[in-house]
Amino acid sequence: MRRIILASSSPRRRELLKQLIGDNFEIIPSVYNEIMIEGLDSASQALQHALGKGRDVAAKYPDSVIIAADTVVLCDGKLLGKPACKEDAMSMLEMINRRAVAVLTGIVVIDSGKGIENTDIVSTQVRMANISRKEITAYLKTGEPMGKAGAFAIQGFGAVLVEKVEGDFFNVVGLPLFRLSQMLKNIGVDVFELMQADS
Repeated sequence: MRRIILASSSPRRRELLKQLIGDNFEIIPSVYNEIMIEGLDSASQALQHALGKGRDVAAKYPDSVIIAADTVVLCDGKLLGKPACKEDAMSMLEMINRRAVAVLTGIVVIDSGKGIENTDIVSTQVRMANISRKEITAYLKTGEPMGKAGAFAIQGFGAVLVEKVEGDFFNVVGLPLFRLSQMLKNIGVDVFELMQADS
């Protein structure tokens, strides 16, 4: 069995990948620096960050399968990454309140042994609920918005902020499992075989 590496320290991505392939992977976070790249649209931005993370780890671990992803939120044409501080998170939450946003994940699967890079961008439309400033402040106090693209976590308390999801729910959490399973299959990794090996 080839070594499978998740190039992320995100507990959400770790749990999602475990759901897909059991414990048949390692976590080796990338040291790639996520900075905004001038001139790129939001989708390309997410994909370039995912590639940067994946390539950073792939260079150190030959003959491995590397999985990397980067998620951003797009609201009214503005790209929302992770909030830098509580004030930034408050501003994001007020911006997305009552609005439809697009959650975009750039996803990369690299076969470092063969030098193959599979890339894709998955988009999910999310309708945010109408909540009061008091509720936004209460959500901010949970600490959950920090470290989350768009300052909300649909799999946590942030579920009460979301009215409707159109598309891949897991993409909003941070890892589009259906698309990932297809990308793994394209390089010869069968998720069903992995799950059987893990049981």
